[in-house]
Parts: sequence; structure tokens; C-alpha cells
Amino acid sequence: MNTAQFTPAGTMTAEDLGRIHLIGVGGVGMSGLARLFLTRGLPVSGSELREWPSLAGLRALGGTVHMSHEASNLDGVDTVVYSSAIPQDHLEMVEARRRGLRVLHRSEALAAAMTGRRTVAVAGTHGKTTTTSMVTMVLQQAGVDPSFVIGGEISEVGSGAHHGTGEHFVVEADESDRSFLIYRPYVSIVTNIEADHLNTYGDLANLEAAFAEFARLTDPEGFIITCADDAGGRRLAETLRAEGRRVWTYGEAPDADLRLSEMASSARGVRYLAEIDGRSLGEIRLPVPGRHMGLNSASAVLTAYLLGLPVEAAEAALAAFPGVRRRFERKGVADDVLVYDEYAYHPTSMTLALQTLREVAGEGRLIVVFQPYRLYRTRDLQAEIAAALGIADELVLLEVFGPGELRQPGEGSAALLAAVPLPADRKVFVDSWEAAPVEVARRARPGDVVVTMGAPPISLMGDQLLDALLARTGAGVPALGTAVGPDGAATAAG
Repeated sequence: MNTAQFTPAGTMTAEDLGRIHLIGVGGVGMSGLARLFLTRGLPVSGSELREWPSLAGLRALGGTVHMSHEASNLDGVDTVVYSSAIPQDHLEMVEARRRGLRVLHRSEALAAAMTGRRTVAVAGTHGKTTTTSMVTMVLQQAGVDPSFVIGGEISEVGSGAHHGTGEHFVVEADESDRSFLIYRPYVSIVTNIEADHLNTYGDLANLEAAFAEFARLTDPEGFIITCADDAGGRRLAETLRAEGRRVWTYGEAPDADLRLSEMASSARGVRYLAEIDGRSLGEIRLPVPGRHMGLNSASAVLTAYLLGLPVEAAEAALAAFPGVRRRFERKGVADDVLVYDEYAYHPTSMTLALQTLREVAGEGRLIVVFQPYRLYRTRDLQAEIAAALGIADELVLLEVFGPGELRQPGEGSAALLAAVPLPADRKVFVDSWEAAPVEVARRARPGDVVVTMGAPPISLMGDQLLDALLARTGAGVPALGTAVGPDGAATAAG
């Protein structure tokens, strides 16, 4: 079990970190933190091995990006920041300790950046990124200019981080490695609690205990928000209320504090009526479909209400919500086949996403290109993941993306494929990255919807799918470029 310990938030500020170096700066979480520091006017460098899309933006802001991992990258550096994906024996980590530099986990560096702000921390097994984005846009619409760091980029904004002038700081709080326990929020939001990250927690009871500990760290003058429609969220609310803490709930449940009714979802979006304390807040509309999107938005509405911000600002922000990259992101259309990308890899979020995509597909078929994320999750939740994939009409399955994990006999995508309740001719395992677009082009028909889903590398396949679909019409040829293979290594594309 992962028992990593992190230093709780204290009085250290971002300015106290001096010159900051981030190992693996291209990842979504690390690049967002780097962007935050750069827009705050701090000197930032980072190291990477591949040219992630975020790196150009960091360079434009004045960041230094080293396209290698070298001891010399730390020259002149005061603080080295790493994520849980970086091993302790990484050469830059070893060199940092040898030099006596300050070494901080990403969450510890982020906590320093939040010092002196009223933090709104969004946690939960799934839905964190979308909810954090919605809360951020609501606060922006209300004119309070929050700082934020999100584990994704708000579509059409192109950024997952910003240094604002206001007193609020909105952050996505990651429970996977317990690092969310170092934050001291003014507002804590827990979207849901389901079995995941059991390599860290062992079982659901320990995971729920960690979420309760996170919520107890909330400022006594602040408040805690949970979902009344989620069993784990409801148990959390009951526990905390019994301790005399300020807890507010949202959902379609009759006893929810923010009550949602008449919720309807279609390919055009989702709408519902909201009511609190017997007062109607009117109709809330979003241009993105899915009941789960409605629930996520309700937490943003409730946050605005409890912070004393105009509910009209929440309504306007959500009506214009553009979505989040890798969350129900439309990649394009080729040969009358619509291609989406979706980050979901936990069975509950997969089910919700695929049910929503079913609405979008209408009379067309739904083809899923799935890359499982982490061996332990694929093994422990195999039946649930297989059931979610069974919603598809066709499945193209890649090998599990699990960097640093050792595959045991019987583990991996072969076992998962056998468990998916689809006929043999409607599901296939492909043993190479390049084979997936070819397989999709062979199977897809005009009117179908294709979605790439799962581990981070699969997000890079959307353009290749569109190229393969276009090539079969004779109207074009696949574009040349570089893709990331299922093992995370760079491979030739096209």
C-alpha cells in the first residue's frame, strides 16, 4: 500500500521557492503548475523527454525546457518539484538531494502557491477536472478573478492554470497518493467516492476514511459540499454532520440541500431546475450532454450560492461552458464519422460517458478505442470495466498503459477482452498503436461515433483516426507526424 507522506501546508509562499525546476514538466498537472508560477513572475525551468503540446506555451511565458534529464539542468536551481510518477532514484532527484536543494512533491509546491488565499478544493473519484473547471468559470463570471490549477485544460481557453488577482484559489485535489491531505481548504467539494486507487488505500473503507480526513481539514468558517446522489458522498455527509460540521449537499435526492428536478439530457446539452431552501434558482442549462455533467455543475452553483456570489453568474457561466479537453472532447468528423476523446478509465465514469455518447450517436453505432490505465485497476475492476465497455457496439482494445508496473501472468488486456460482453466479431485486441486507426477505418460506417478513451497517451490518437477515415475516401492521406505508442514511447505515425 502506498503510504507516502507529504508536508502539510504552512506559511511558505511560492516566492520562497526561488528558482523552480519541475521534473516531467510536460504532463498536464506539472505543466499547469509551471504555468501558474510563470504567470506569477517566478523563474521556472523543467525537463522532459518528449515534445508535449503544453511546452510551447511554457516557453512563450519565459520558461526554460530541457529536452533531456541531466544533472546540469539543476544549475542555479533552488527548488526541485516532482510528481508521484517520478521515481526516487531518478537522476535529477538524486542530484537534487546531493546538492542539498529543496525537493517538493507537486502538491507541496502547489500548497505554497495557495498560501494566503481562500482555497476551493475539488476532490472525488471522478468528475474532479470538469467540476474544478466549472467552479473556476463561475467565479470568473462573477468577476472575482480566481487563481486556479486544474488537471486539464478548459476547451477554447487552452489553459489549466492562471494566477488571478482575487482572494480565491480553485484547485483539483488528487486523492490517488494521499497528497490532497496537505491542503487546508476554505471550501471542500467531494463529487463522489468509489473504489479506486486501492494500491494506495487497500480497500474502500480506507479510501472513505481519507476523504473524511480531507473534509475535516476544511476551515471552520468555510463549508463542505458533497453529492447526495452518491452513496459514498451521502455517507461522508452523515459522518461529518454528526460531528457538527457544516455540510451542504446537491443532487436529485429529495433531501438534497440544492435540489435538482426535471433533469433532461440530449445531444444538445443538459438542463434542470434548481431549488434551495424553498427558493427557486431557475433553470440551469449546459451545452454539453450528460446527467453527470448536470451534477457536476450543481456543485458549482452551490459553491457560488454559499460564497454569496450572484447565482445569475453561475447560470451564465454554465450556459457557455465549453467543456474540458479530454472530457467529451469533439476531435472532428471524417467520412461522416464523428470522433471524440474522453479521459474516463474508471468504470463508473466510463459508463456515464458511454451512455452520453449513445445519445449523441442516435441511430449510428458507437465504436470505442480503449487503452486501460494501470494494471492494478484493470485487474481489480475487470468485471466493472468490461461491463462498461459492453455498452459499445464495437471495441478496439489496446494493451494496458501502466508505466513502472510489472505484468503478471493472466493480467492485461487479453483477460479484459475476454470479459467484455460483446460477440467475438465486434471486439478486437490490437497489439500496436499503428494498428488501431486501421482497425477503426475498417469497422466504422457513416453515421457512427468513435471515441478514444482511457489512459493519457490515447488522447494523441484522434488526429490519426481522422486521417485514416479520410484516407479511405480518397480525399486525403494520413498526415505524417509523431505519436505516442501504447507503452508511452514515441513511434512514427502515418
